[in-house]
Amino acid sequence: MNEYNVLSLLESSAAKYPDRIAFKDKDEAINYSDLLKRSQKIAAVIRKNAQMEQFEKNKPVAVFIDRNIKSLQLFLAVVYSGNFYVPIDPTLPVERIQAMLDTLRPACCISATTRKLPVEAQAFDSLIEQSEEIEEYYTDSIKTIRELSIDTDPVYAIFTSGTTGVPKSVIVSHRSVIDLVYRFKESFPFPEHPVMANQAPFDFDVSVKDIYNSLYLGGTVVVVPKSYFVMPAALFPYLQENNVNVLIWAVSALRIVQNFKLFDACIPDKIALVMFSGEIMPVKCLNYLMDYWKDATFVNLYGPTEITCNCSSYIVHDRLEDTDSIPIGKSFANTEMFLIDPDTMQRIRRTGEKGEICVKGSCLALGYYRNPEQTELAFVQDPEVTSYKDLMYRTGDIGYYDESGDMYYVGRKDHQIKHMGHRIEMGEIETVVNAIDEIKMACAVYKEAKEMIYLYYSADAECDNIIIKQIRKLLPAYMLPNKFVYMKELPMNAHAKIDRKKLAELD
Repeated sequence: MNEYNVLSLLESSAAKYPDRIAFKDKDEAINYSDLLKRSQKIAAVIRKNAQMEQFEKNKPVAVFIDRNIKSLQLFLAVVYSGNFYVPIDPTLPVERIQAMLDTLRPACCISATTRKLPVEAQAFDSLIEQSEEIEEYYTDSIKTIRELSIDTDPVYAIFTSGTTGVPKSVIVSHRSVIDLVYRFKESFPFPEHPVMANQAPFDFDVSVKDIYNSLYLGGTVVVVPKSYFVMPAALFPYLQENNVNVLIWAVSALRIVQNFKLFDACIPDKIALVMFSGEIMPVKCLNYLMDYWKDATFVNLYGPTEITCNCSSYIVHDRLEDTDSIPIGKSFANTEMFLIDPDTMQRIRRTGEKGEICVKGSCLALGYYRNPEQTELAFVQDPEVTSYKDLMYRTGDIGYYDESGDMYYVGRKDHQIKHMGHRIEMGEIETVVNAIDEIKMACAVYKEAKEMIYLYYSADAECDNIIIKQIRKLLPAYMLPNKFVYMKELPMNAHAKIDRKKLAELD
């Protein structure tokens, strides 16, 4: 197959499996044939409402999302319209939404939610109604734009937090998404008919893997209600009821399985492939999952949004010790992942020596939308290449190689501190603490003004002494936190990761 537009993935599966369910949520479902027709019809309405000229393309369209398959249909409709979609969570503060829209200056705003919005947006049902009476001119323009598409056209943009307080919009091309699904298919044992339980919010790039891998493989995406991760008693029965066999979840979601002992009530018995990313997976949690899903393949994925979801993987073949670290493995084919010394900008090739993880290849995003300054800081010339332009992305993550050439993620560059004359990776402290049976979740934060390491942790009860004993057994004395803060639950951000910024602001 030689696709250059993600819509080819949908078109190919619609031809092979017209009656197979493509997307499903708690309330409705749509098959491949209807998804294809509906996406094209709504696309024509989008072009008409945005007053786009015949050959005009590659404009941002803001999509106000919800946990439903309407959001996914709107994404594909935007792509058919020759534009790129930008998911926006309507529950965000109005000021942040406005900052996003100021950055985008979208061609139009459309909505898959019934929530009240701070701006005018065309609702899904209204778009469907209008599509029944669309003029032939706009239907023809969809075909024209489809023929004019190239693989470097953008397909979506996802906002991430910015160091300046202004959100950055990472813009990703068709080529990068297609390269991603190629790599996944050749690297991992997907079932013949993958049924993927979507956990990640649609404004988080983990969801991209559900959507486009499923379209490529002729699979089914089952959208899991958000409430099932808050009150998870219904989570596993929902997976079982829908014959889910693939999980591509954030680590925090899989930790819910362990923390709430979900296997005690129900074991979804079709699970064949479990992939996780976003944070360091505690080995004790992984071992817990492997004890119940004995025949499943478990994969640790690594990669930031700027390299289109993931650039490396490690398949876990055997149980590990609870205090071990799980490698992020080796880079995918057609991708180069390596370490540099951030001070000298020279490559690091020696085993055990830490450096900043950098990435090259078709996976690289197009940059940050309407933000050339931040783009030039993150996407830089490979210092080993002086004869032509060859960009690499600086992840800001610290890693090292082991003797077999596998890479390990240590933590963020900005989570490395200088304390009592020693350089300390906060991730090393967290790995040791997260291995303790009593601990649900832990986060080490350095309070620079006080020159103190704080360890925030959640557990069923306060257990400072147990933590201190474990750290003293496994880490040097200078890495022992100065203060321990017990919390019933750690604060989480919108992407289901520990909210480090909020913890840093706590007194």
